[in-house]
Amino acid sequence: MKERPTTLDSYIQQYQLDDLFPDSFRQHMKVSPFEKGETLFSAGDELEELYFLVEGKIKIFTLTPEGMSLINRFKQPLALIGDVEYVKGSSVLNSVEAVTEGVMISAPFSHLTALEKEHPSFIRFLLETVAHKFYTESHTTSMNMLYPVEVRLASYLLSISSVGEGTVFHQEMRTSNLIELAEWIGTSYRHLNRVLKKLASDHVVERTNGSVTIKDLEKLRTLAKGNIYE
Repeated sequence: MKERPTTLDSYIQQYQLDDLFPDSFRQHMKVSPFEKGETLFSAGDELEELYFLVEGKIKIFTLTPEGMSLINRFKQPLALIGDVEYVKGSSVLNSVEAVTEGVMISAPFSHLTALEKEHPSFIRFLLETVAHKFYTESHTTSMNMLYPVEVRLASYLLSISSVGEGTVFHQEMRTSNLIELAEWIGTSYRHLNRVLKKLASDHVVERTNGSVTIKDLEKLRTLAKGNIYE
C-alpha cells in the first residue's frame, strides 16, 4: 500500500475517531491507499500496525491445503484489521485482499500501549470491535444452517457488489471460485449452478462469459431477506 498522509484528519473527523486518537497521537499515524485486487495482508505476516478501513471493500479469506481460497467474510468501513493480532501478539491468521480500490489509516502497535493508559475509550472501542466480530461469525454460521441456498447466494452477491450498482464479477465467478463459493455457503457445486441458472431465468442476474451481472438489485435484496456476509 502506498502512503498518503495528507488526509488523515478528514478521515478522523468523518468517522468520529477524535476521542480515540488525540491530536498529539496523530503524528504516529498514516494514510495508505490500495488498489483493487491487491493482497493487503497474508496469513503468517507479522503486523506492526492497527488498520482502519476508511474507503473501499476488502475480503478476508483462508487458503485451503489444496491451495484454494475460502472466503470468511467481506468488510466495509469502518472495519478494523489487526485488533486480534495486537491483543494476542500473534501473526496474521487470515489473508486480506482488496475487492475495490480504497484507503486505510493505521496506528503503530508500539504507540498504542501508551494510548490505552491515557484514553480508556480506546479499550472500549477494541471490546466493541471484538464483540461485533463474534456476532458476525455467529450470524454467518446460523445463516448457513437456517436459510436455503438461494438466500445464501443472494446474500453473497450483495456482499461483493457495489451498493446500488449491477456489478460484473469476473474473478469471483470463475469455475474454481464457484467451487469455493459452494463450500463457503454450504452446498454442492452442482446445486449452486442450478440456483444460478434459476436466478438467471428469473432475470435477477445474467451469466455471460464466466461472469455474473446483477440485473435486478431489488429482487436480489428481497431474496437475501436482509442478510449479508459482512
